[in-house]
Amino acid sequence: MISQIFAPLLSNLWWLILLFIAIAVIKLFKPFLKGKIGEFAVSAHVKLYLDKENYTLLNDCTLPDEQNQTTQIDHILLSPYGVFVIETKNYKGWIFGSERQKMWTQKIFKKSYKFQNPLHQNYKHQKVLEEILADIVDPTLIHSVIIFMPDCEFKTQMPENVFRGAGWTDYVKNFKESVIPPMKLRRIQLRIEKEILEKSWKTNRQHVQNLKEKHIERTEG
Repeated sequence: MISQIFAPLLSNLWWLILLFIAIAVIKLFKPFLKGKIGEFAVSAHVKLYLDKENYTLLNDCTLPDEQNQTTQIDHILLSPYGVFVIETKNYKGWIFGSERQKMWTQKIFKKSYKFQNPLHQNYKHQKVLEEILADIVDPTLIHSVIIFMPDCEFKTQMPENVFRGAGWTDYVKNFKESVIPPMKLRRIQLRIEKEILEKSWKTNRQHVQNLKEKHIERTEG
């Protein structure tokens, strides 16, 4: 009799436990999933709007820097017209920012959140790539591009290399002069692929740890 009473309760309890576990897993992997959505979107833009014979996209490139730490570049687009270092932001709401501001603002309804100016963030990525390719390509041929997903809306005038959605491909196509020969372009790709750290949870954890250490150093400094 007692077992008949408690059996439905235990069954419902297991469902609640599974629900809580599922919610916890979603929260844990949310940043990763958001990043992957942005990565897939940029890959789709390249396939739809850029000539595959002239453009090669490298995704999720974790590279060593001069301080024996790491930098994580969302995308590197290789072409005869230049090398494009791409930072993607999968944010919603209103976005406020300017080229020289240290921090930008995301506003969702009445709540505001600060985040690092992606131009400054990508500048560091660009410098790491310039160092890796120093003996192959002139740094003036390496360009920075920032891509926000279409879910957001810009509320301030953005710099010319900051875009929402697929509009960034038109910016890239404005570079029409062939400045990198095919053999050199192949050397660039091989060099980057050689330097990229293995894509694994260990690499991601190490990169996150490096970011935490840099944050602590800035705070203490």
